[in-house]
Amino acid sequence: MSARADPRPQGFGAYIAVTAAYWAFMLTDGALRMLVLLHFHQIGFSPVQLAYLFVLYEIAGIVTNLSAGWIAARFGLTSTLFAGLGLQICALLALAQLNPAWAVSASVIYVMCVQGLSGVAKDLAKMSSKSAVKLLAPSGAGGLFRWVALLTGSKNAVKGIGFLLGALCLGLAGFHAAVIGMAVLLTVILCAVAVSMPRGLPQGRKDAKFKEVFSKNPQVNWLSAARVFLFGARDVWFVVGIPIYFYAVLSDGSQAGNHRAFFIIGSFMAVWTILYGAVQAYAPKLLRADQRDDDALRRAAPRWAGALAVVPLALAALVWGAGTAAGWLTGALILGLLIFGAAFAVNSALHSYLILAATTHGRVTMDVGFYYMANAAGRLLGTLMSGLCYQLGGVALCLAAAGIMLILSMICAQKLSRVVVE
Repeated sequence: MSARADPRPQGFGAYIAVTAAYWAFMLTDGALRMLVLLHFHQIGFSPVQLAYLFVLYEIAGIVTNLSAGWIAARFGLTSTLFAGLGLQICALLALAQLNPAWAVSASVIYVMCVQGLSGVAKDLAKMSSKSAVKLLAPSGAGGLFRWVALLTGSKNAVKGIGFLLGALCLGLAGFHAAVIGMAVLLTVILCAVAVSMPRGLPQGRKDAKFKEVFSKNPQVNWLSAARVFLFGARDVWFVVGIPIYFYAVLSDGSQAGNHRAFFIIGSFMAVWTILYGAVQAYAPKLLRADQRDDDALRRAAPRWAGALAVVPLALAALVWGAGTAAGWLTGALILGLLIFGAAFAVNSALHSYLILAATTHGRVTMDVGFYYMANAAGRLLGTLMSGLCYQLGGVALCLAAAGIMLILSMICAQKLSRVVVE
């Protein structure tokens, strides 16, 4: 067969282009989340109102992931990837139109809608990138695990930089200028990627049916259930609880104090996410993926979820026992949450590999879309509970809820490990 007739993707070159597009998106996604959270907290939004700002973002993720697998199967992965980048640019430009003179209720509704558009964009980009890895990765010797871990790990490191960038831009340039600047940057990157994207990714098939999204594979379904509680356990403290707690203990109410708090909060979120990404990228070596078969890796999933559950439960007990006034508590929480981030990264990387290992080339966009629909459902659950738990019981209740969710994730992962693969 001639090179011209070869339908296979152009391997590493296409992988690099997909990864670059995903990096650009996640840089702006991380910065936007930090901008919205800190800006609206600064102007007086309550923890529950802050959580509401992200609700439509997560709901949009559920709907998008459920349909994105079919859309990609119908129209092709390149189309959905570029659509995600383009919609994020539209969301940034729309957010720049926010008027400070609007009433709080109008501002909440407007930002919720814009965040919903950003949620659609994010999950189109994510589903496209993760599905492309299944099609591009080399077979054998843990190649798929290495490539998906590298994509996911590097993406989270870039998102961590975005958290810091968002906090810095808010303090130095202000909300409006920061949002416009990100829109311009992402437009330039979208144009560059569109010109340089290699040919060869699947172009879609006209007979793809929406009902194919729902999998009959028990591995996909139990992994999706475990993913709901895994990401709910992260976002129940990550979205509102910890940033607002840190702002409360670090800011003295002055402009200089607010800027200092923004920088420290952004730095922590950045370091946490970069550490998370670095450990994700290292996870195949940590788990010895090249020496273990898929059955052994499935059996490892509940053990890692159980170990992770210990961390937030211990931190919750520490907060309840010491009280938030303890001077050393902030340092202890930072250390504990960094440990959580490292263990969470292994869990997340293991899940991301297992879903790609469980699916087939013909169903990859469908199964990955369904799986990340569950991921978005977990983020929605965590987002809603983050504001509510912080308002009712402070950061301790957020952490306790995380521990309970991880126990549920472990139970689902145990079911996964007992699936008989034919």
